[in-house]
Formats: sequence, C-alpha cells, structure tokens
Amino acid sequence: MANSSHFYDVLNLPKDASLQDIRKAYKELVKKWHPDKHPPSSKLEAEARFKAITQAYEALHDQDCRSMFGVYNDGGERTESRRQYRAEDLPGYATPRRDFKNIYYANMAASPAYSTSFSNSMRRKPPSVERKLECTLEELCCGCRKEIKFTRDVVTKDGSIVKKQESQTIRVKPGWKKGTKITFEGMGDERPGCLPADVTYLIAEKEHPFFKRVGNDLVLKVEVPLVNALTGWTFSFQTHWRREDELHLL
Repeated sequence: MANSSHFYDVLNLPKDASLQDIRKAYKELVKKWHPDKHPPSSKLEAEARFKAITQAYEALHDQDCRSMFGVYNDGGERTESRRQYRAEDLPGYATPRRDFKNIYYANMAASPAYSTSFSNSMRRKPPSVERKLECTLEELCCGCRKEIKFTRDVVTKDGSIVKKQESQTIRVKPGWKKGTKITFEGMGDERPGCLPADVTYLIAEKEHPFFKRVGNDLVLKVEVPLVNALTGWTFSFQTHWRREDELHLL
C-alpha cells in the first residue's frame, strides 16, 4: 500500500489520527474549500484543494476500514487474522464510498449556495426582455440619471400572480452612445417554476435640432446665404453644455 503520510498532511492530521478524527477533519475542510463558496479569484485554488481533500479522505478512510477488518497493518502487510467480514455486517457501519457520499451530499445540501444553484438549475429562464431608453444628445454627452418606473408580474407565496410597481435608476455616463445596453438581472415577469427573465435597456438617441453625432464628434449643419458667405458672417449657437458659442465666416 502506498505511503499515506501525504494524505494526513492534506487533512492537517497526525499519522495516528482515528477514523473519527479523519471524518471530522474532512467535514470541516470540505465546507471551507467548497468551490461554490469562493469568488472567481480563488475558485481554481478551491477546486484543487477540494479535490485533494476528497482523495485524502477516501484513501485514509479505506485504510482504516481495512485495518478494522484485520486485513492490513500500517505497514501494508497481512495480519494474522484470517476472519473476513462484510462492512454491511457491522451495526451502524457504512462502506467507505457510501460514507463519503453521505458526508459529501450532506454538506452540499446544507450549503445555501448549493441549494440555490441546484434549484435554479432545474428552473427554466426565459430570454432577456429588451426595452428602449431614449436620451437626448445633451444627456449622453454630459451624463444624467434616469428614473424608470414599470409594472411586472410577481409570484406570491400561495402561487398566485399579482402586479407590482417597480422602479430602477440608470446612471447614464458621459460619452454613452446609441446601442449601449444596461441589464437588470431577474427583473422580468415571474412565472411559477421559472426564473424571472433579465431586463435589458437599449439606449436610443433622440434627434437633435442642430447637432448630429458622428462617432465622438458633433457635426453642426448650417445653411449660409451666398451674400453672407461672400461678405462675412457671424453665427451664434448654444452647445450641449449650455454655452453660447459663435461661428465666424470671414
């Protein structure tokens, strides 16, 4: 049998740890390093540790069970006892793999993250609902806050559907363009047995009476009479930041 010292190190246990100590250490470590409890930045490390903890538990549990039946000693040699038992014959004893599954699923079921992710995976989520949000050129250039009020269906505790008034605030940032999308997760209508759809707002730009946006530039189109173009002309206009500017034709 392979050297098991590494497995004890993984579970932070001394080499003379009992089966009860192994189980206790496994329960604590599997809760601490379950991947669902870690952010994306540490998820890979958590997955690796979770796998190592599981392998160590299975290996050490299996060794202790063999020792209990008198088949192997700590050095991997056969003992003098030749009597054989089945694990199922011992009162209150579970096989290593069955015991591992019981502990694993018991810990998983007790985890709120697991319960939520499991129940959510069984529920269908409709496609995102898209709505238009019109903004003026001034609002897109300077930024603004848009307060949106809407009504959506929600499911009550008894399973009935009622209308609920909702409101959302969208912070339009300076420089946003037509086609920018803002998504609110789970703010669509609710239906029994389904996850609520996401709601996506699509920025639309209202037509401006003077300016036209071309990329990050503003284009101002003005009709100039021929006589003014020949003799010189001054044209005053107001920019989107409410400043008076003048255009001089010399």
